[in-house]
Amino acid sequence: MRILQPGVSMRSLRTLTRLPRWSVVSQQAFVARAYSSDAASGSGKDSSTKAKKKPSSVTIRGQAYNTDATWFNVPTNVLDATSRKLHLLKDHPLQITRQVMQSNFPAPTYRYYDELSPAVTTHQNFDSLGFPADHPGRALSDTYYISDKTLLRTHTSAHQADTFRADESDGYLVSADVYRRDAIDRSHYPVFHQMEGARSWDRSKVPDGDVAAAVWRDVEKLPKHNIVVEDPNPTFHDERNPLQEGHHSAAEAEAIASHLKRSLEAMVVNVFSRARAAALKADPNFVDEPLRMRWVEAYFPFTSPSYELEVYYDGDWLEVLGCGVVKQDIYINAGVPNKLGWAFGIGIDRIAMLLFKIPDIRLFWSRDERFLSQFTGVSDNLDALKRFVPFSKYPPCPKDVSFWLRGSTTEEGNAQAATHENDVMEVVRNVAGNVVEDVQLFDEFTHPKSGRKSAAYRITYRSLERTLTNEAVVSLHDKVRKALVSELGVELR
Repeated sequence: MRILQPGVSMRSLRTLTRLPRWSVVSQQAFVARAYSSDAASGSGKDSSTKAKKKPSSVTIRGQAYNTDATWFNVPTNVLDATSRKLHLLKDHPLQITRQVMQSNFPAPTYRYYDELSPAVTTHQNFDSLGFPADHPGRALSDTYYISDKTLLRTHTSAHQADTFRADESDGYLVSADVYRRDAIDRSHYPVFHQMEGARSWDRSKVPDGDVAAAVWRDVEKLPKHNIVVEDPNPTFHDERNPLQEGHHSAAEAEAIASHLKRSLEAMVVNVFSRARAAALKADPNFVDEPLRMRWVEAYFPFTSPSYELEVYYDGDWLEVLGCGVVKQDIYINAGVPNKLGWAFGIGIDRIAMLLFKIPDIRLFWSRDERFLSQFTGVSDNLDALKRFVPFSKYPPCPKDVSFWLRGSTTEEGNAQAATHENDVMEVVRNVAGNVVEDVQLFDEFTHPKSGRKSAAYRITYRSLERTLTNEAVVSLHDKVRKALVSELGVELR
């Protein structure tokens, strides 16, 4: 399932213009230089405003891939990120969060896939999941392509069909880094992390072929909780959230949905109970409100019926994950037509930011010991989990840039658009790297006579590790301006 990035609405998955950061099962959105310190991730000192020649091949985790000059759009900083594997780095907040969530899905029922390569085929990422040929998520403006047939996965669902086909366990969890061209702000990054899980039953193997009875027996084995859960809607609805008639009986859908919801509620209770405990350690005056959850109907292209789980935490309802009963065509196309079951997706970065109270997604990529040392030993003792303690916050330095567009800037996934907003974001990040905290469009103008369009962006520069002098920012901003001209063909105003 697709997954949300931190700060991205699950409901955006309904159009899948931004591949869920579901896989939330979600989204949110994020992409561009070596992710570590300012120097390593792009302070602008070694950035070139000239168009770079595209390589004939790239190597990702030891595997060489031929590129296609027409399609290749992966910047060096994103390629560098493919080797970091933060979700596997001991005592890293993303690894700890993954560990907490995985603990609710034990082996041998669930098999863990944590080291799958991020380079996948277009068939794996799109076709196997039923994405139409003209889906905006396929556009060069949204996705990092190595060639017309190979790309950096945009969601962990790219491995769903292969994992079902391998049929190595009744359930599985895929945890991985995923890649999308997107906005720049404190909750979006071009690389983020998702966890996707699934649980299946085989009609040919359960007693008397009665899947519903088998699932209900498994439901009784799941841990129980005493948290209030609102679930006002029916399991399925003919128009809003349909049953897969011809594939599943109502009894099967009811049982599978119950197993799904009970399993995910247990995981969420585990995560947010730890978050509350960490909050109380940090602040004895923290308002410890009872945890509440609610299920809402949703739409995802590879499940039906589908649901989102929301949690009331720290005074607000938060969209946490997406899930549903797997579309039977996915099982059929994977060569396991007798299987049926559920799948979910969740954004690891989003949950880690809540769990540790981390305010800026860039911090996950920092090599600064002031950050990393705060989590030492937590992997071996999850009860020691505590909130992140911020460093001294360095001052922001905002700068504006405005320009006439070569063509209309658009937020739609139109690969033919002359200037796509994600292109602007990527140029800024490629030049300035992790020194950029936020980029916001604050003005648009269409000339009444010529029809020419202009856009104005405010770029906020702020280092996580040092104070930036105005002189340094002016120099860096000048490189950004020149890069926008040379790479996008805009005319500065």
